[in-house]
Amino acid sequence: MNRLSVLDEIFLRSHRGLGTPIVLQGLWRTAEPVHPALLWRVHRDLRTGPLGRRVVRSRVPGARPRWQPNESAHPFTMTSEPIPVAAILEWADRQGEDLNPETGPGWRLSAARLDDGGCLVALTCSHALADGRALTLAIDNALSGIPLAAPVAGHSDWADARGMWATVLGGTARALRRGIPARPVPNADRETVSGGGKSGDRPATRATVLQIPARDWNRVAVAHAGTANSLFVYVIAKMLWAGGFQPDTIAASLPVDTRDEPRVDNDMSMTEIAITRDDTPASLRQQARRAYEHRMTSPGGIPEELLQVIPDRWAYRLAKGAGERDILCSNIGNLPESLLALGPHACTGVAARAIHPGLRLDALPRTRLSGYLTRIADTYTLSLVSLDPDAIPTAAALTALADAQLSALGLPSTRW
Repeated sequence: MNRLSVLDEIFLRSHRGLGTPIVLQGLWRTAEPVHPALLWRVHRDLRTGPLGRRVVRSRVPGARPRWQPNESAHPFTMTSEPIPVAAILEWADRQGEDLNPETGPGWRLSAARLDDGGCLVALTCSHALADGRALTLAIDNALSGIPLAAPVAGHSDWADARGMWATVLGGTARALRRGIPARPVPNADRETVSGGGKSGDRPATRATVLQIPARDWNRVAVAHAGTANSLFVYVIAKMLWAGGFQPDTIAASLPVDTRDEPRVDNDMSMTEIAITRDDTPASLRQQARRAYEHRMTSPGGIPEELLQVIPDRWAYRLAKGAGERDILCSNIGNLPESLLALGPHACTGVAARAIHPGLRLDALPRTRLSGYLTRIADTYTLSLVSLDPDAIPTAAALTALADAQLSALGLPSTRW
């Protein structure tokens, strides 16, 4: 469908400053230089692929914005001088600047030469364009030429508006008859727990990327009667407590891929679980299984389409904090093995994560720690982003927290 979904519009509002800015990023690391000509070809194919689009708003009240092809793009860039390996994630963070899904371009392909002789390639895009799985589909398409499903042409603006208003007015009336429960205030305890993170000009986030052999990760999961996914959730929760989180229960949000065919869009929903200090990978396995059957919905049964027909600021206030919990555990899953190489260059690491360009220290979300898990061939990659600069002041501190929890489980890891 070429109309924006509710989720697309939530991410679009965050781009405008109404919410936490979210940009997705795929990273490829090689042990040798990658010739720029190869990446120019990838850049060309991305321009004409499913990421090459922008948002066009309708003048008809109630009609959803639509996607329009847009081949304008930030030029491919490669650093002229090598950067230190220790600074690769700081460089990658900067690639999220100046992306605009409305005027375009909403994505960027860039690369950095590394002082160890290798290379880091980054594909970065606004979350309004794609979710984590979609980003891997887009680059796989550009590398291998595998065609993706084309968007289905939508109705006219007037027809779309009529359908939207019918859904919204009918659904809202039913919800009002039932009565709408009060919503909890999002982020109510953030300042008292973390001090608000308002001191100085520190960056709002810290990041690290770790690689773990798949055989070890799966061995530990089985030994604890869990799964690769429940072990992932367990590790992120244990890290938060080890970092000083005081409550005995952690609320975790778990994204769920809902696409039934390969499409580059935001085809996902959210669910949540409550984790206590007594939980194990085995108990979290059962919790997650139940949670995946009950996705988060709009409050009080109000149709979520309401968020698409009211002014942006009203919609932001109504949906503020939606999907945010104490931790985010995004299991992106298995990546195509075609991503293991960039042309003739074998990749020593492949990672996917979200970053938050422009996030202010006085506007931190409820989420304190985000984890992104991928598997490709024989390796799991754990990308971590801390949004609590008071509890985790440096990237080294974040890495140390992760190392401690992984070591306690007998899991070896290698830091990027």
